[in-house]
Amino acid sequence: MKDTVVRRPGRVVAAGMAAALLAATAAGCEKDTAGGQSAGGDVRYPTKTVQLMVPAAPGGGWDLTARTMQKAMTDGKLVEQPVEVYNVTGAAGTIGLAQLVSKNRGDAHHLMVMGLVMVGGVVANKSPVKLDQITPIATLTAEQEVIVVPAASKYKNLKQLMDDAKAAPASINWGGGSAGGTDQILVGLLAKAAGADPKAMKYVAYSGGGEAKAALLSGDLTAAVSGQSEFKDLVAAGKVRALAVSGATGVDVGGGSAAPTIKEQGYDVELMNWRGVVAPPGVEGPTKAAVTALIDKLHSSEAWKSALQQQGWEDFYKSGDAASTFFTSENTRITGVLTDIGLG
Repeated sequence: MKDTVVRRPGRVVAAGMAAALLAATAAGCEKDTAGGQSAGGDVRYPTKTVQLMVPAAPGGGWDLTARTMQKAMTDGKLVEQPVEVYNVTGAAGTIGLAQLVSKNRGDAHHLMVMGLVMVGGVVANKSPVKLDQITPIATLTAEQEVIVVPAASKYKNLKQLMDDAKAAPASINWGGGSAGGTDQILVGLLAKAAGADPKAMKYVAYSGGGEAKAALLSGDLTAAVSGQSEFKDLVAAGKVRALAVSGATGVDVGGGSAAPTIKEQGYDVELMNWRGVVAPPGVEGPTKAAVTALIDKLHSSEAWKSALQQQGWEDFYKSGDAASTFFTSENTRITGVLTDIGLG
């Protein structure tokens, strides 16, 4: 299947449409459309094209996750129906979240990739649409964050960067994903650990990883933060230098050797960026079970296992009730972190 960004009317959504989406009601929305019943009473799923929403611009971690899911489902013949990926940009994914809740209620064929970034985005953007309004299906992966600088940067290690960030916060232009997301949370936690004021950090939020890459290479940013897989190509090409990763152990971020962890460089910070998939509200009972069964099948497939290894993603799979419990606990945890570092 051709792997392209789908932009249909009403699909790539500008921030100006947010108010209209948030004001929309469930009236007239589709009813549960998982499909018919089999002879044994099981729900057949999918019975038509599966729509995977990426609530961000192309080029970032959610986009890569959705397209990897698409490829694994189609190449691995996990579904007989097409799988289509489309992008809805804006506000740390909360524009897409609003669309899923207001326009796709009960439609099991509309799924959305999301993750820790959206948990923070709901808080930072004071979104009236909350994550408890959607239907958790599964967590998929966890990924370390990486801090990178241009190859020509004077910063050779994290301590040099953080010394300047503490002494002259305005001299460092940080960049990464949406406001309140994992990238900005990491910058705030790192500033706090270094003895700097998290609120004084200059942080530029981008709606997609491609924009952040361009800004870093053009010199608009001093340092960028993102999932380690997103900068692999630039690190391997020698265009950027990886200063640190945010997990418990160093990992190869594209340069052939492991980048050191933040903790190894003297700062007590550890953070993993997780991603998952959800359905609209109103997807319940046997229908939810059928959707979950498909994602279970995806997780067990050789195509998905290969993708995890290729992208350097950690398997972080939880589905069903375990996923629901995790989503609730993460919402509580991240709300506390954002408040603590002044981003809430």
